[in-house]
Amino acid sequence: MMTQRRSRTLAAACLLAATATLAVSGCSKSETSNSAGGDSSQGAQAAKSPEAASGPGCSLQSYGAPEIDLKDAVVGFSQSEKEANPFRIAETQSIKDEAARIGVKKLLTTNAQSQLSKQISDIQDMLSQGAQFLIIAPLNSDGLEPALKAAAAKKVPVLTIDRKVNSTACKDYVAFLGSDFVEQGKRAADAMIKATGGKGKVAILLGASGNNVTTDRTKGFVDQIKAEAPGIEIVAQQTGEFARDKGQQVMEQLIQSKPDITAVYAENDEMGLGAVTALKAAGKKPGKDVKIVSVDGTRNAVQALVNGEYNAVIESNPRFGPLAFATAQKFYGGEEIPENVIITDRAYDETNAKESLGGAY
Repeated sequence: MMTQRRSRTLAAACLLAATATLAVSGCSKSETSNSAGGDSSQGAQAAKSPEAASGPGCSLQSYGAPEIDLKDAVVGFSQSEKEANPFRIAETQSIKDEAARIGVKKLLTTNAQSQLSKQISDIQDMLSQGAQFLIIAPLNSDGLEPALKAAAAKKVPVLTIDRKVNSTACKDYVAFLGSDFVEQGKRAADAMIKATGGKGKVAILLGASGNNVTTDRTKGFVDQIKAEAPGIEIVAQQTGEFARDKGQQVMEQLIQSKPDITAVYAENDEMGLGAVTALKAAGKKPGKDVKIVSVDGTRNAVQALVNGEYNAVIESNPRFGPLAFATAQKFYGGEEIPENVIITDRAYDETNAKESLGGAY
């Protein structure tokens, strides 16, 4: 029975990956223009191989939701943070573009403005407006239980993207779509080792607390540095809340308190770019005097690489629209969806930054 179930899950993942690949090739011009005007095929998001999917499969029958046609349905999208950074802008636009492309009857969108209580009320409000399927970018990994329970009570399936929730798959939500954040941290560490020659004093600009992205990106980086580069010392870890201004403020403080820092690992590009500003103001040359590696893949960070002010960027692709709706269509078509659908992320460095700039967002 377990072998049969695993086979069905892998088959579903195969079909999901294939569908996602086809879907992303049809990204609209509006998404491209909102992601730095690049070639949408370069920035396409796709699931990894079926072997990368994990957890038991979840079907429409096992979830207990009614069958619907998305073209006749009301779909709700809950964005977690204010759209003041390129990741959130691209993510929301991707959802809107794909909903329009496949002909969703009505798309409801909300923005929690980085407030957990607002995200809960946003989701409850969309349910009151008749949402039949929900796509949620969670603010935190914990705390959304009231909203998830409200959706479950109405038998409305929930797909989580970008951040995981500490809830039960195929009960509280269908599946998680997103990156392997531990792996992102490891890849950032490898890039840092290369940039520094395996020696130096590194400061980590941590993301916001309370979500798995920060925890996992930190773990992946720290563990890999310890394992592969004993000559690198992590001398500071301070949160910049995933914001450019906070990243700049923290970097300004670190320049004073830890003047011998030779490298910075920022857990998103916005904080890394804030660090660039602080270093320049202090008379230091970012990318040379102080090496910088971050995660996201925004156009501004990749441009900084081209300009020689950055050393590496590990992508975290925000264009979830095609994959999210492909997953929904498979779910309503009776396919089992793996608990975790992990996407592929590229890496940028001085060897490919200029030619890859069009694929950044």
